[in-house]
Amino acid sequence: MNAIVMPVRQGRAGRVGAVALAAMVATATVAQARPMPESFADLVDEVAPSVVNVSVTVEPNAAISPEMERQFRQFGQNSPFEEFFKRYFKGDDRQGRQAMPQPPRRPASGVGSGFIVDPAGYVVTNNHVVGQASDIEVTLNDGETFDAKLVGRDERTDLALLKIEADEPLPYVEFGDSDETRVGDWVLAVGNPFGLGGTVTAGIVSADGRDLRDATLVDFLQIDAPINRGNSGGPSFNKDGEVIGVNTAIYSPNGGSIGIGFAIPSNLAEKVVDQLRENGQVARGWIGVRIQPVTDDIAESLNLKKAQGALIASVEADGPAEKAGFKSGDVVLQWGGEAVEDMRDLPRLVADTAAGDKTKVRVWRDGKAKSLSVTPGDAPTQPRLAAAEQPRNADLEQLGDSGVAVADLTDDARQRFDIPEQVSGVVVAQVDEDSAAAKSGLRVGDVVSSVALDPVEDAKQAATRFDMAMAGKQPVVLLKVLREGATQFIALRVA
Repeated sequence: MNAIVMPVRQGRAGRVGAVALAAMVATATVAQARPMPESFADLVDEVAPSVVNVSVTVEPNAAISPEMERQFRQFGQNSPFEEFFKRYFKGDDRQGRQAMPQPPRRPASGVGSGFIVDPAGYVVTNNHVVGQASDIEVTLNDGETFDAKLVGRDERTDLALLKIEADEPLPYVEFGDSDETRVGDWVLAVGNPFGLGGTVTAGIVSADGRDLRDATLVDFLQIDAPINRGNSGGPSFNKDGEVIGVNTAIYSPNGGSIGIGFAIPSNLAEKVVDQLRENGQVARGWIGVRIQPVTDDIAESLNLKKAQGALIASVEADGPAEKAGFKSGDVVLQWGGEAVEDMRDLPRLVADTAAGDKTKVRVWRDGKAKSLSVTPGDAPTQPRLAAAEQPRNADLEQLGDSGVAVADLTDDARQRFDIPEQVSGVVVAQVDEDSAAAKSGLRVGDVVSSVALDPVEDAKQAATRFDMAMAGKQPVVLLKVLREGATQFIALRVA
Protein backbone atom coordinates (compact mmCIF):
# COMPACT_ATOMS: atom_id res chain seq x y z
CA MET A 1 0.00 0.00 0.00
CA ASN A 2 1.47 3.35 -1.00
CA ALA A 3 1.91 5.84 1.79
CA ILE A 4 0.29 9.24 1.48
CA VAL A 5 3.03 11.11 3.31
CA MET A 6 5.90 12.09 1.02
CA PRO A 7 9.26 13.80 1.58
CA VAL A 8 9.32 17.56 2.13
CA ARG A 9 9.62 19.50 -1.13
CA GLN A 10 9.21 22.93 -2.58
CA GLY A 11 5.61 23.85 -3.44
CA ARG A 12 3.85 26.95 -4.65
CA ALA A 13 3.82 28.38 -1.16
CA GLY A 14 7.23 27.11 -0.15
CA ARG A 15 8.44 24.12 1.80
CA VAL A 16 6.01 22.64 4.30
CA GLY A 17 6.85 19.68 6.49
CA ALA A 18 8.43 18.75 9.76
CA VAL A 19 10.00 22.05 10.88
CA ALA A 20 11.31 22.53 14.38
CA LEU A 21 10.51 25.55 16.47
CA ALA A 22 13.26 27.93 17.46
CA ALA A 23 15.45 26.31 20.11
CA MET A 24 14.05 26.55 23.61
CA VAL A 25 16.16 27.24 26.65
CA ALA A 26 17.43 23.94 28.07
CA THR A 27 17.34 23.25 31.78
CA ALA A 28 19.62 21.13 33.89
CA THR A 29 16.77 19.76 35.98
CA VAL A 30 14.60 17.23 34.15
CA ALA A 31 11.55 17.90 36.33
CA GLN A 32 11.61 21.62 35.56
CA ALA A 33 9.05 22.67 32.90
CA ARG A 34 10.34 24.09 29.64
CA PRO A 35 9.56 27.78 29.09
CA MET A 36 6.80 28.90 26.77
CA PRO A 37 8.06 29.67 23.25
CA GLU A 38 8.55 33.36 22.56
CA SER A 39 6.57 33.00 19.34
CA PHE A 40 4.91 30.44 17.09
CA ALA A 41 5.32 32.71 14.06
CA ASP A 42 8.03 30.66 12.32
CA LEU A 43 6.01 27.47 12.75
CA VAL A 44 2.86 29.16 11.42
CA ASP A 45 4.74 30.41 8.36
CA GLU A 46 5.75 26.83 7.58
CA VAL A 47 2.43 25.01 8.10
CA ALA A 48 -0.29 27.54 7.31
CA PRO A 49 -0.01 27.25 3.48
CA SER A 50 -1.06 23.59 3.74
CA VAL A 51 -4.30 24.32 5.62
CA VAL A 52 -7.36 24.93 3.45
CA ASN A 53 -10.95 26.09 3.72
CA VAL A 54 -13.61 23.59 2.67
CA SER A 55 -16.95 24.93 1.38
CA VAL A 56 -19.86 22.60 0.64
CA THR A 57 -23.29 22.80 -0.95
CA VAL A 58 -26.05 20.34 -0.07
CA GLU A 59 -29.08 19.99 -2.31
CA PRO A 60 -32.58 20.18 -0.75
CA ASN A 61 -33.37 16.56 -1.60
CA ALA A 62 -30.22 15.15 -0.01
CA ALA A 63 -30.95 11.90 1.78
CA ILE A 64 -29.87 11.69 5.41
CA SER A 65 -28.45 8.30 6.32
CA PRO A 66 -28.85 6.84 9.83
CA GLU A 67 -25.08 7.06 10.21
CA MET A 68 -25.10 10.75 9.28
CA GLU A 69 -27.80 11.36 11.87
CA ARG A 70 -25.65 9.56 14.44
CA GLN A 71 -22.76 11.84 13.55
CA PHE A 72 -25.01 14.84 14.00
CA ARG A 73 -25.87 13.60 17.50
CA GLN A 74 -22.21 13.04 18.23
CA PHE A 75 -20.45 15.86 16.39
CA GLY A 76 -23.14 18.26 15.22
CA GLN A 77 -24.18 19.44 18.65
CA ASN A 78 -21.50 21.63 20.25
CA SER A 79 -19.08 20.83 17.43
CA PRO A 80 -17.13 23.21 15.20
CA PHE A 81 -19.55 22.32 12.39
CA GLU A 82 -22.75 22.76 14.40
CA GLU A 83 -23.82 25.92 12.60
CA PHE A 84 -24.12 24.10 9.28
CA PHE A 85 -26.33 21.42 10.80
CA LYS A 86 -28.51 24.05 12.45
CA ARG A 87 -28.94 25.97 9.20
CA TYR A 88 -29.71 22.92 7.13
CA PHE A 89 -31.46 20.47 9.43
CA LYS A 90 -33.92 22.12 11.82
CA GLY A 91 -36.42 20.88 14.37
CA ASP A 92 -36.58 19.14 17.72
CA ASP A 93 -37.44 15.63 18.75
CA ARG A 94 -39.57 14.65 21.74
CA GLN A 95 -36.66 14.96 24.13
CA GLY A 96 -35.91 18.50 23.01
CA ARG A 97 -32.76 17.52 21.14
CA GLN A 98 -31.91 18.79 17.70
CA ALA A 99 -33.74 16.66 15.16
CA MET A 100 -33.05 16.16 11.46
CA PRO A 101 -36.35 16.22 9.53
CA GLN A 102 -36.95 17.85 6.15
CA PRO A 103 -34.25 20.00 4.54
CA PRO A 104 -35.08 23.53 3.36
CA ARG A 105 -36.24 24.29 -0.16
CA ARG A 106 -33.05 26.02 -1.22
CA PRO A 107 -29.58 24.47 -1.27
CA ALA A 108 -27.64 25.02 1.94
CA SER A 109 -23.97 25.83 2.27
CA GLY A 110 -21.44 25.22 4.98
CA VAL A 111 -17.78 25.71 5.71
CA GLY A 112 -15.11 23.63 7.36
CA SER A 113 -11.38 23.08 7.28
CA GLY A 114 -8.87 20.62 5.89
CA PHE A 115 -5.18 20.14 5.18
CA ILE A 116 -3.10 18.92 2.25
CA VAL A 117 -1.12 15.73 2.85
CA ASP A 118 0.34 15.25 -0.63
CA PRO A 119 1.65 17.79 -3.18
CA ALA A 120 -0.58 16.07 -5.77
CA GLY A 121 -3.58 17.67 -4.02
CA TYR A 122 -4.97 15.16 -1.53
CA VAL A 123 -6.87 16.93 1.26
CA VAL A 124 -7.98 15.47 4.61
CA THR A 125 -11.13 16.73 6.34
CA ASN A 126 -14.04 15.42 8.45
CA ASN A 127 -16.76 13.23 7.00
CA HIS A 128 -19.44 15.33 8.69
CA VAL A 129 -18.15 18.32 6.72
CA VAL A 130 -18.50 16.76 3.26
CA GLY A 131 -20.54 13.58 3.72
CA GLN A 132 -23.79 14.92 2.23
CA ALA A 133 -22.33 17.55 -0.11
CA SER A 134 -23.29 17.79 -3.76
CA ASP A 135 -20.48 20.30 -4.48
CA ILE A 136 -17.19 20.78 -2.63
CA GLU A 137 -14.75 23.68 -3.04
CA VAL A 138 -11.30 23.96 -1.51
CA THR A 139 -9.70 27.36 -1.03
CA LEU A 140 -5.96 27.55 -0.46
CA ASN A 141 -4.20 29.88 1.93
CA ASP A 142 -3.36 32.21 -0.97
CA GLY A 143 -7.04 32.49 -1.97
CA GLU A 144 -6.99 30.21 -5.01
CA THR A 145 -10.11 28.02 -5.23
CA PHE A 146 -10.52 24.52 -6.69
CA ASP A 147 -13.41 22.16 -7.23
CA ALA A 148 -12.79 19.07 -5.12
CA LYS A 149 -13.59 15.42 -5.75
CA LEU A 150 -14.56 13.16 -2.86
CA VAL A 151 -12.10 10.25 -2.99
CA GLY A 152 -13.64 8.42 -0.04
CA ARG A 153 -15.05 8.84 3.42
CA ASP A 154 -15.25 6.82 6.62
CA GLU A 155 -18.24 7.41 8.86
CA ARG A 156 -16.90 5.34 11.76
CA THR A 157 -13.93 7.67 12.31
CA ASP A 158 -15.51 10.80 10.77
CA LEU A 159 -12.71 11.22 8.22
CA ALA A 160 -12.83 12.02 4.50
CA LEU A 161 -10.28 12.43 1.71
CA LEU A 162 -10.64 14.95 -1.13
CA LYS A 163 -8.65 15.51 -4.33
CA ILE A 164 -8.00 18.79 -6.11
CA GLU A 165 -6.15 19.26 -9.41
CA ALA A 166 -3.51 21.97 -9.50
CA ASP A 167 -0.94 22.92 -12.16
CA GLU A 168 2.01 22.59 -9.80
CA PRO A 169 2.87 20.78 -6.54
CA LEU A 170 0.99 22.06 -3.52
CA PRO A 171 2.33 22.79 -0.04
CA TYR A 172 1.63 19.92 2.30
CA VAL A 173 2.27 18.62 5.80
CA GLU A 174 3.17 15.27 7.27
CA PHE A 175 1.48 13.17 9.92
CA GLY A 176 3.38 12.87 13.17
CA ASP A 177 3.31 10.07 15.74
CA SER A 178 0.37 10.76 18.04
CA ASP A 179 1.49 7.93 20.34
CA GLU A 180 4.56 10.02 21.15
CA THR A 181 2.41 13.01 22.05
CA ARG A 182 2.30 13.62 25.80
CA VAL A 183 -0.28 15.37 27.90
CA GLY A 184 1.09 18.87 28.42
CA ASP A 185 2.77 19.15 25.00
CA TRP A 186 2.21 22.29 22.97
CA VAL A 187 -0.34 22.08 20.18
CA LEU A 188 -1.18 24.54 17.40
CA ALA A 189 -4.64 24.43 15.77
CA VAL A 190 -5.11 25.99 12.33
CA GLY A 191 -8.46 26.27 10.56
CA ASN A 192 -11.39 28.27 9.30
CA PRO A 193 -13.56 29.21 12.31
CA PHE A 194 -16.88 30.88 11.45
CA GLY A 195 -15.71 31.12 7.83
CA LEU A 196 -13.19 33.81 8.72
CA GLY A 197 -10.31 32.14 6.89
CA GLY A 198 -6.95 30.93 8.15
CA THR A 199 -6.85 31.30 11.93
CA VAL A 200 -4.25 29.99 14.39
CA THR A 201 -4.75 29.14 18.06
CA ALA A 202 -2.33 27.59 20.53
CA GLY A 203 -2.65 25.47 23.64
CA ILE A 204 -1.63 22.14 25.08
CA VAL A 205 -2.74 18.55 24.92
CA SER A 206 -5.05 18.37 27.94
CA ALA A 207 -5.69 14.60 27.94
CA ASP A 208 -5.52 11.55 25.72
CA GLY A 209 -7.59 8.42 25.29
CA ARG A 210 -10.88 10.30 25.51
CA ASP A 211 -13.95 8.23 24.63
CA LEU A 212 -16.86 10.11 23.05
CA ARG A 213 -20.32 8.62 22.74
CA ASP A 214 -20.78 6.37 19.68
CA ALA A 215 -17.13 6.79 18.68
CA THR A 216 -15.84 3.37 19.72
CA LEU A 217 -13.00 3.29 17.20
CA VAL A 218 -11.39 6.58 18.23
CA ASP A 219 -9.39 7.44 21.34
CA PHE A 220 -9.53 11.22 21.02
CA LEU A 221 -6.87 13.70 22.01
CA GLN A 222 -8.28 16.49 24.15
CA ILE A 223 -6.77 19.91 23.50
CA ASP A 224 -7.35 23.36 24.95
CA ALA A 225 -6.26 25.31 21.85
CA PRO A 226 -9.51 27.15 21.04
CA ILE A 227 -11.43 25.62 18.12
CA ASN A 228 -14.85 26.79 16.99
CA ARG A 229 -17.45 26.26 14.28
CA GLY A 230 -15.66 25.85 10.98
CA ASN A 231 -12.53 24.32 12.52
CA SER A 232 -13.84 20.82 11.78
CA GLY A 233 -11.37 18.86 9.68
CA GLY A 234 -8.46 21.20 10.39
CA PRO A 235 -5.12 20.00 11.77
CA SER A 236 -3.50 20.23 15.17
CA PHE A 237 0.30 20.50 14.95
CA ASN A 238 3.03 19.62 17.40
CA LYS A 239 6.03 21.88 17.90
CA ASP A 240 7.81 20.17 15.00
CA GLY A 241 5.10 21.11 12.52
CA GLU A 242 3.68 17.58 12.26
CA VAL A 243 -0.05 16.86 12.27
CA ILE A 244 -0.84 14.96 15.47
CA GLY A 245 -4.64 15.34 15.34
CA VAL A 246 -7.65 16.18 13.14
CA ASN A 247 -9.92 18.63 14.96
CA THR A 248 -13.42 17.16 15.12
CA ALA A 249 -15.55 18.21 18.09
CA ILE A 250 -15.78 20.48 21.10
CA TYR A 251 -17.52 20.22 24.43
CA SER A 252 -19.51 23.36 25.13
CA PRO A 253 -22.74 24.39 26.85
CA ASN A 254 -23.31 27.18 24.31
CA GLY A 255 -21.64 26.05 21.08
CA GLY A 256 -18.59 28.29 21.57
CA SER A 257 -15.12 27.26 22.58
CA ILE A 258 -14.47 26.85 26.31
CA GLY A 259 -11.11 25.16 25.83
CA ILE A 260 -12.28 21.55 25.56
CA GLY A 261 -11.73 20.27 22.05
CA PHE A 262 -11.24 16.79 20.60
CA ALA A 263 -8.99 15.66 17.78
CA ILE A 264 -8.67 12.32 16.00
CA PRO A 265 -5.12 11.05 16.67
CA SER A 266 -2.83 11.13 13.65
CA ASN A 267 -1.84 7.46 13.90
CA LEU A 268 -5.45 6.44 13.34
CA ALA A 269 -6.11 9.18 10.77
CA GLU A 270 -3.09 8.20 8.67
CA LYS A 271 -4.22 4.56 8.45
CA VAL A 272 -7.73 5.57 7.43
CA VAL A 273 -6.49 8.09 4.86
CA ASP A 274 -4.17 5.47 3.34
CA GLN A 275 -7.12 3.11 2.80
CA LEU A 276 -9.34 5.87 1.44
CA ARG A 277 -6.71 6.79 -1.10
CA GLU A 278 -6.13 3.18 -2.14
CA ASN A 279 -9.69 1.86 -2.09
CA GLY A 280 -12.09 4.76 -1.53
CA GLN A 281 -13.33 3.07 1.64
CA VAL A 282 -12.08 1.44 4.83
CA ALA A 283 -12.25 -2.32 5.32
CA ARG A 284 -12.68 -3.54 8.89
CA GLY A 285 -13.16 -6.85 10.61
CA TRP A 286 -16.53 -7.71 12.17
CA ILE A 287 -17.70 -10.66 14.26
CA GLY A 288 -21.34 -9.81 15.05
CA VAL A 289 -21.62 -9.21 18.80
CA ARG A 290 -22.94 -6.52 21.11
CA ILE A 291 -20.72 -5.81 24.08
CA GLN A 292 -20.78 -3.90 27.35
CA PRO A 293 -18.31 -3.02 30.12
CA VAL A 294 -17.46 -5.43 32.91
CA THR A 295 -18.25 -3.65 36.17
CA ASP A 296 -17.01 -4.75 39.59
CA ASP A 297 -20.42 -6.27 40.34
CA ILE A 298 -20.52 -8.13 37.03
CA ALA A 299 -17.00 -9.43 37.59
CA GLU A 300 -18.00 -10.69 41.03
CA SER A 301 -21.10 -12.40 39.68
CA LEU A 302 -18.96 -14.21 37.06
CA ASN A 303 -16.16 -15.11 39.53
CA LEU A 304 -13.65 -12.91 37.68
CA LYS A 305 -10.81 -11.70 39.89
CA LYS A 306 -11.14 -8.14 38.59
CA ALA A 307 -13.27 -6.04 36.27
CA GLN A 308 -11.64 -6.53 32.87
CA GLY A 309 -12.46 -7.48 29.32
CA ALA A 310 -15.57 -7.00 27.19
CA LEU A 311 -18.82 -8.73 28.16
CA ILE A 312 -20.77 -10.15 25.21
CA ALA A 313 -24.39 -9.10 25.67
CA SER A 314 -25.72 -10.73 22.49
CA VAL A 315 -24.48 -12.71 19.50
CA GLU A 316 -25.86 -12.04 16.04
CA ALA A 317 -27.43 -15.02 14.30
CA ASP A 318 -25.24 -16.54 11.56
CA GLY A 319 -22.45 -14.07 12.28
CA PRO A 320 -18.76 -15.01 12.61
CA ALA A 321 -18.96 -15.03 16.42
CA GLU A 322 -21.91 -17.44 16.53
CA LYS A 323 -20.18 -19.76 14.04
CA ALA A 324 -17.06 -19.69 16.24
CA GLY A 325 -19.04 -20.69 19.35
CA PHE A 326 -19.27 -17.39 21.19
CA LYS A 327 -22.11 -17.15 23.71
CA SER A 328 -23.94 -14.34 25.41
CA GLY A 329 -22.31 -13.93 28.81
CA ASP A 330 -18.78 -14.64 27.61
CA VAL A 331 -16.13 -12.13 28.64
CA VAL A 332 -13.45 -11.56 25.99
CA LEU A 333 -10.07 -11.30 27.75
CA GLN A 334 -7.67 -11.56 24.82
CA TRP A 335 -7.85 -11.00 21.08
CA GLY A 336 -5.04 -12.34 18.92
CA GLY A 337 -2.69 -12.42 21.89
CA GLU A 338 -3.44 -8.84 22.94
CA ALA A 339 -5.12 -8.21 26.28
CA VAL A 340 -8.60 -6.70 26.29
CA GLU A 341 -8.37 -4.48 29.35
CA ASP A 342 -11.79 -2.89 28.95
CA MET A 343 -14.74 -2.86 26.57
CA ARG A 344 -13.32 -0.17 24.27
CA ASP A 345 -10.30 -2.30 23.36
CA LEU A 346 -12.27 -5.03 21.61
CA PRO A 347 -13.94 -2.99 18.79
CA ARG A 348 -10.57 -1.51 17.82
CA LEU A 349 -8.79 -4.85 17.86
CA VAL A 350 -11.53 -6.47 15.77
CA ALA A 351 -11.65 -3.53 13.36
CA ASP A 352 -7.90 -3.75 12.82
CA THR A 353 -8.18 -7.43 11.92
CA ALA A 354 -8.65 -8.09 8.21
CA ALA A 355 -11.71 -10.03 7.15
CA GLY A 356 -10.77 -13.67 6.65
CA ASP A 357 -7.87 -13.65 9.14
CA LYS A 358 -8.48 -16.46 11.64
CA THR A 359 -7.85 -15.13 15.15
CA LYS A 360 -7.34 -16.79 18.53
CA VAL A 361 -9.56 -15.43 21.28
CA ARG A 362 -9.54 -16.06 25.03
CA VAL A 363 -12.89 -15.81 26.81
CA TRP A 364 -14.13 -16.30 30.37
CA ARG A 365 -17.06 -18.72 30.58
CA ASP A 366 -18.58 -20.69 33.47
CA GLY A 367 -15.86 -19.56 35.86
CA LYS A 368 -12.86 -20.49 33.73
CA ALA A 369 -10.89 -19.36 30.67
CA LYS A 370 -11.65 -20.91 27.28
CA SER A 371 -9.97 -20.57 23.87
CA LEU A 372 -11.91 -19.94 20.67
CA SER A 373 -10.97 -19.22 17.06
CA VAL A 374 -12.97 -16.77 14.98
CA THR A 375 -12.68 -15.57 11.40
CA PRO A 376 -13.96 -11.97 11.12
CA GLY A 377 -16.06 -10.90 8.17
CA ASP A 378 -16.46 -7.49 6.52
CA ALA A 379 -18.20 -4.98 8.78
CA PRO A 380 -21.78 -4.24 7.64
CA THR A 381 -23.88 -1.18 8.45
CA GLN A 382 -25.46 -1.57 11.88
CA PRO A 383 -29.15 -0.55 12.16
CA ARG A 384 -30.64 1.16 15.20
CA LEU A 385 -33.82 0.05 16.91
CA ALA A 386 -36.50 2.18 18.51
CA ALA A 387 -37.46 2.60 22.18
CA ALA A 388 -40.80 1.88 23.86
CA GLU A 389 -43.21 3.05 26.52
CA GLN A 390 -44.25 1.85 29.96
CA PRO A 391 -46.53 -1.22 30.04
CA ARG A 392 -49.87 -1.51 31.76
CA ASN A 393 -50.20 -3.21 35.13
CA ALA A 394 -50.16 -7.00 35.15
CA ASP A 395 -49.79 -9.83 37.66
CA LEU A 396 -46.41 -9.13 39.24
CA GLU A 397 -43.69 -11.29 40.76
CA GLN A 398 -41.10 -9.76 43.07
CA LEU A 399 -37.45 -10.64 42.52
CA GLY A 400 -36.57 -11.19 46.16
CA ASP A 401 -36.00 -7.96 48.06
CA SER A 402 -34.26 -6.27 45.13
CA GLY A 403 -37.05 -3.74 44.62
CA VAL A 404 -38.02 -4.94 41.15
CA ALA A 405 -41.23 -6.64 40.04
CA VAL A 406 -41.61 -8.46 36.73
CA ALA A 407 -44.59 -9.60 34.67
CA ASP A 408 -45.24 -12.01 31.83
CA LEU A 409 -44.67 -10.79 28.28
CA THR A 410 -48.31 -10.39 27.25
CA ASP A 411 -49.53 -9.23 23.86
CA ASP A 412 -50.22 -5.83 25.41
CA ALA A 413 -46.65 -5.54 26.70
CA ARG A 414 -45.23 -6.59 23.35
CA GLN A 415 -47.32 -4.02 21.53
CA ARG A 416 -46.40 -1.19 23.87
CA PHE A 417 -42.70 -2.03 23.77
CA ASP A 418 -42.54 -3.16 20.16
CA ILE A 419 -41.08 -6.49 21.30
CA PRO A 420 -40.90 -9.12 18.54
CA GLU A 421 -42.68 -12.42 19.03
CA GLN A 422 -39.41 -14.34 19.01
CA VAL A 423 -38.16 -12.47 22.10
CA SER A 424 -38.79 -14.38 25.32
CA GLY A 425 -38.45 -13.45 28.98
CA VAL A 426 -40.28 -11.19 31.41
CA VAL A 427 -40.89 -7.47 31.43
CA VAL A 428 -39.84 -5.20 34.29
CA ALA A 429 -43.11 -3.67 35.50
CA GLN A 430 -42.01 -1.89 38.66
CA VAL A 431 -38.75 -0.54 40.10
CA ASP A 432 -38.80 0.87 43.63
CA GLU A 433 -37.06 4.19 44.12
CA ASP A 434 -33.70 3.96 45.96
CA SER A 435 -33.79 0.16 45.67
CA ALA A 436 -30.93 -2.10 44.61
CA ALA A 437 -32.66 -2.50 41.26
CA ALA A 438 -32.87 1.25 40.71
CA LYS A 439 -29.21 1.69 41.63
CA SER A 440 -28.20 -1.07 39.22
CA GLY A 441 -29.86 0.77 36.32
CA LEU A 442 -32.92 -1.43 35.75
CA ARG A 443 -35.85 0.42 34.18
CA VAL A 444 -39.53 -0.20 33.78
CA GLY A 445 -39.98 -1.78 30.36
CA ASP A 446 -36.72 -3.74 30.32
CA VAL A 447 -37.11 -7.35 29.20
CA VAL A 448 -35.24 -9.84 31.41
CA SER A 449 -34.41 -12.95 29.41
CA SER A 450 -32.16 -14.75 31.91
CA VAL A 451 -31.46 -14.73 35.64
CA ALA A 452 -28.00 -15.87 36.77
CA LEU A 453 -27.38 -16.93 33.13
CA ASP A 454 -30.42 -19.27 33.17
CA PRO A 455 -33.16 -18.43 30.60
CA VAL A 456 -36.59 -17.52 32.01
CA GLU A 457 -39.92 -17.78 30.20
CA ASP A 458 -42.39 -16.25 32.68
CA ALA A 459 -42.51 -14.08 35.79
CA LYS A 460 -42.92 -16.98 38.25
CA GLN A 461 -39.92 -18.79 36.80
CA ALA A 462 -37.85 -15.60 37.01
CA ALA A 463 -38.76 -15.14 40.69
CA THR A 464 -37.95 -18.79 41.44
CA ARG A 465 -34.57 -18.60 39.70
CA PHE A 466 -33.77 -15.40 41.56
CA ASP A 467 -34.63 -17.05 44.90
CA MET A 468 -32.39 -20.00 44.01
CA ALA A 469 -29.49 -17.67 43.33
CA MET A 470 -30.08 -15.94 46.65
CA ALA A 471 -30.28 -19.32 48.43
CA GLY A 472 -26.82 -20.03 47.08
CA LYS A 473 -25.67 -16.91 48.95
CA GLN A 474 -24.82 -15.00 45.78
CA PRO A 475 -24.46 -11.30 46.70
CA VAL A 476 -24.74 -10.33 43.02
CA VAL A 477 -27.26 -11.77 40.55
CA LEU A 478 -26.65 -11.26 36.84
CA LEU A 479 -29.67 -10.36 34.70
CA LYS A 480 -29.67 -10.43 30.90
CA VAL A 481 -31.75 -7.47 29.75
CA LEU A 482 -33.16 -6.34 26.42
CA ARG A 483 -33.57 -2.56 26.24
CA GLU A 484 -34.46 -0.48 23.19
CA GLY A 485 -33.53 -3.34 20.90
CA ALA A 486 -30.10 -3.92 22.46
CA THR A 487 -29.08 -6.67 24.88
CA GLN A 488 -26.95 -6.02 27.94
CA PHE A 489 -26.15 -7.54 31.33
CA ILE A 490 -27.01 -5.83 34.60
CA ALA A 491 -25.51 -6.98 37.89
CA LEU A 492 -28.08 -6.71 40.67
CA ARG A 493 -26.44 -6.52 44.09
CA VAL A 494 -28.77 -7.55 46.89
CA ALA A 495 -28.43 -8.06 50.63
